[in-house]
Amino acid sequence: MPKAEKTVRIGSVVIGGDNPVAIQSMLCCPPDDVEANLAQGYALERAGCEIIRVAIPDRRGIRLLGILKEKLKVPIVADIQFDYKMAIESAAAGADKIRINPGNLSSRDEVRQVAEACRAARVPIRVGANSGSVPADILAQNGGSVTPQALAESALRQIHILEEFDFDNIVVSIKASHVPTMVEACRILSRQSTYPQHIGVTEAGTLRMGLVKSAIGIGALLLDGIGSTLRVSLTADPVEEVKAARDILQACGLRRDRVEVISCPTCGRCRVDVLTLADKVEQMVADIRKPLTVAVMGCAVNGVGEGKQADIGIAGGDGEYLLFKKGVALQKYPMKDILAVLKAEIESM
Repeated sequence: MPKAEKTVRIGSVVIGGDNPVAIQSMLCCPPDDVEANLAQGYALERAGCEIIRVAIPDRRGIRLLGILKEKLKVPIVADIQFDYKMAIESAAAGADKIRINPGNLSSRDEVRQVAEACRAARVPIRVGANSGSVPADILAQNGGSVTPQALAESALRQIHILEEFDFDNIVVSIKASHVPTMVEACRILSRQSTYPQHIGVTEAGTLRMGLVKSAIGIGALLLDGIGSTLRVSLTADPVEEVKAARDILQACGLRRDRVEVISCPTCGRCRVDVLTLADKVEQMVADIRKPLTVAVMGCAVNGVGEGKQADIGIAGGDGEYLLFKKGVALQKYPMKDILAVLKAEIESM
């Protein structure tokens, strides 16, 4: 499967090569509200965010960047859109990575100055393309449409601009809100570039649909071996982005640092409230950092067999639950006791 050959250091985090896929999110508070940004940053750290991005629209952002660097433990990425001077000042202020789109800067000389500042500070630059930033000439070559080929070519152009200034400390990203387009564009790019890819579905939407689109798009690429860092972009609390990213990585088999709950969809044989119990179990294990799979099954007839792949599980019957480990039945317990028993067993493993 494709894998980025180059590695890039973003503060204390290294991406690319055989390094774990890093989770990132972005602060969404106004840059002059320092307390709100710090509170959001702390919440993201607690949730497991490993890289935090912050918009730098003007000098208020530079001040905020300095405070975030002082107070937070994770690397901070400065997101620059149009003002190359903000990129240069962010590098000097200690940003761990700069995100720019060279096409948004007014001249090649501005790109050169940013590259020189980042080289001097040993700060990587993230470049890339999204469906709204494809140059007109590339669009024309692709029939006026934002095709996967157009996106990949646009991202490669951004890379080549930096390489012309002898800068190769690069992370590249292609994003689109249309999942098939984004996935195919990233696949094309992976065949033509060895730089680490930052992957994600841009403008994915609100919590429900955004999660679906991100799981499909990001998951497809991860299973292809594509992606060194990711952001799940949701119109929601950024903490939800981190939770979703963790879940996607776990579902793809790339992380096993938390308890995973599997549960049956229920059927006419159920004599217990599996929905309520599965929710309670998921809440109970949310903060347990163990690589375990816990099964919550609604049927004592074949629940043990269906949950055989789990490390531990429970299967419901009339007024009681059967506790099992690795598909082996252990003991029956009344409903009122089963959560406490299950938690004690998990904590002892």
